[in-house]
Amino acid sequence: MNDATLRLLTGEARLTIARRGAEAIAWSVGGVDLLWPGDAAIWGQVSPILYPVVGWTRDGARVGGRRYPLGLHGFAFAENFAIETARGDFARLTLRDSEKTRALYPFAFALAVEYRLNGAALEITIEVANPGDAPAPYACGLHPGFRWPFAGGPRGGAFVQFEKEEPPLVPTIAPGGLIGRETRELPLQDKALSLDDELFSKDALCFLEPASRSLRFEQADGSAIGMDFAGFGRAALWTRPDAPFLCLEAWTGYSDPEGFDADLFQKPGMLVLSPGEKARHKAIYAYFAA
Repeated sequence: MNDATLRLLTGEARLTIARRGAEAIAWSVGGVDLLWPGDAAIWGQVSPILYPVVGWTRDGARVGGRRYPLGLHGFAFAENFAIETARGDFARLTLRDSEKTRALYPFAFALAVEYRLNGAALEITIEVANPGDAPAPYACGLHPGFRWPFAGGPRGGAFVQFEKEEPPLVPTIAPGGLIGRETRELPLQDKALSLDDELFSKDALCFLEPASRSLRFEQADGSAIGMDFAGFGRAALWTRPDAPFLCLEAWTGYSDPEGFDADLFQKPGMLVLSPGEKARHKAIYAYFAA
């Protein structure tokens, strides 16, 4: 561990976490590197933490008649977290509101991100608390980019297998990253979605009300990365065409719908914490060797 990063080790699993954004920047199991390393020319992040919004707001957030410049996925990913606990297979990093954050989001908060290595699984928990004296709206999410291909497999033949049957429709992404009024059809067959670059030519695939609470990103050789997102309830898949990664995202909220111009409390997908209240959202990513 140094001032900028910390490392968790257990068995054959390794995890490196940056204090900036409490972001996992490397995860390997049995010597297989799973997270993509980031590339500023393609996408400069690895697995950002999303808070206090997920996705885009329409020209900033509105609160009590005032507009706040809250950008894509909030601000947590750009803040330096404190290391509260770091031992062996577990770490907890924390962030609290400040004058800087209140200029973007005028609410008190105590945010914690927990990582736990459990064999070939990585458990990530976001804890949000409201230490203030007024209700606070929020959304949060995980945005890890995994190598595609990983474990030396071919890029072709990869697919995502959902836990349950899903409607083959996702919302279009409108200008500004907003949730569009129209939908687009996906080539889902037997709960499986074959992956190719064309799927992502119109941005992310957002599953806002999925029946599933887990999915698997599987390669042609049978190796896979699973995501259990029951603690978040929503999921998204994203990459850039021809980019060597696939993001398996777990969300509580999502971008403003096209045309939305109401208060942050009315933004679809937002949760609200009463003073003194706390909430925890957990997802589990697991590696399955071929």
